Amino acid sequence: MRGAIDGTIWHIALIASWLAVALTAPAAAEKRVALVIGNSAYQNVTRLDNPRNDAALMAETLSGLGFTLISGRAQLDLDKPAMDIAVQNFGRQVQGADVALFFYAGHGVQVSGSNYLVPVGANPTREADVDFQMVDVNLVLRQMQGSGTRLNMVILDACRNNPFGARGLRASDGGLAQMRAPEGTLISYATQPGNVALDGTDGHSPYTKALATTAKQAGLDIFQTFNQVGLAVKRQTGGSQQPWVSSSPIDGNFYFVPPAPAPQQLAAAAPQPEPLASTLHPDPDRIPIKDPVLLRELSDRLFELNYDPEPLDSKNGMRVAIAKFQEKVRMTPNGEATEGVLSRLRKTEDLKPWGSIVYGPDGDKWGMSWNHASRRAAIDDARNNCGTSKCPMELSFYGSRCGAFAISDKSWSLLQRDTVQRARQAALDECGKAGKSCRIIGAVCADGSGR
Repeated sequence: MRGAIDGTIWHIALIASWLAVALTAPAAAEKRVALVIGNSAYQNVTRLDNPRNDAALMAETLSGLGFTLISGRAQLDLDKPAMDIAVQNFGRQVQGADVALFFYAGHGVQVSGSNYLVPVGANPTREADVDFQMVDVNLVLRQMQGSGTRLNMVILDACRNNPFGARGLRASDGGLAQMRAPEGTLISYATQPGNVALDGTDGHSPYTKALATTAKQAGLDIFQTFNQVGLAVKRQTGGSQQPWVSSSPIDGNFYFVPPAPAPQQLAAAAPQPEPLASTLHPDPDRIPIKDPVLLRELSDRLFELNYDPEPLDSKNGMRVAIAKFQEKVRMTPNGEATEGVLSRLRKTEDLKPWGSIVYGPDGDKWGMSWNHASRRAAIDDARNNCGTSKCPMELSFYGSRCGAFAISDKSWSLLQRDTVQRARQAALDECGKAGKSCRIIGAVCADGSGR
């Protein structure tokens, strides 16, 4: 079989462990405020079994993580006036807080591109009724804006079938619509926009159960948390439900549970290297790095910026990857691990979103992912579709780039380009060089478009 890969493929780093330890203030030092609502006992449409349980579970979880709950508990089975009052109280109490979190489980519908949360007494018969009988999610977002919070989270386990579709509200589509996250805001959906989430059969929805468990894990930042939740739900539902996150730039790091500080005795036995600074040496580009901790950091930062060694079996993989980066930033591509190289890597802004396509020629398995916060997360998600196959062949891309996977019975090709159409055509052309007609079996842009 013949194969061709464009871009970077898989990581052949000399050192593979991730040792970046994020130092953060204890959660107790932050003012965290949460409103948790769960609606199950609907009066005019299908009742739901689990939102009450889900809200109670999240209220207990968030309370244990330092959040102050509006009214001190989960708000259950609210009608429209009660939901309006709860959201208004939430808006008042988040003033001056560091973190605000809104969680809703229950029926939710999209009408004309807007998302609405359904109170237990709602009974609309026409599209014009929804503004009076339901709660627009944008109202919740507006309560958070201008409050001075560093981070706002809106978590919606509400992407079920439209309960009013057969009763006159035909303008409503299945699932929820994608919303643009305002500044400093993360919006998490139980499944992809426009798709339907499962209510669950064991007392809790798959999404809320995964979120309550993952949020308690120490050392996961906000993006890692929701990525792990997505992977857990995807596995539990056999791929039928894939949570979705929309976010704007967020200042600083947030942890539900901060990383544990390194034991003092270990710090004494192995003191941390001093931070690199250009003032320490007159020419940092000539100062080699020998400390193994800094070399590991250098390796991981190269990997996350998509700098991999070529050829893939290079015995000097680290030097090749460094040389590629040096050439990109207009340094002499000598492949030397210096303080100057690491300093430049540290200053490089995070590149996101990330997408990845992986393939295992031996087992003929493949996987594809998109809209991840890091290259590592994108690869892990894509390889999750490969089962026991290793799927070693990898194409990762970020930002506005797109990738495509073409295959025939004699050849295959993974290629990336600036549009999904160009990626598809380039992959077909490269794959077709073996003389057989090829077909595209996967194509996506890093942000999830073009599928």
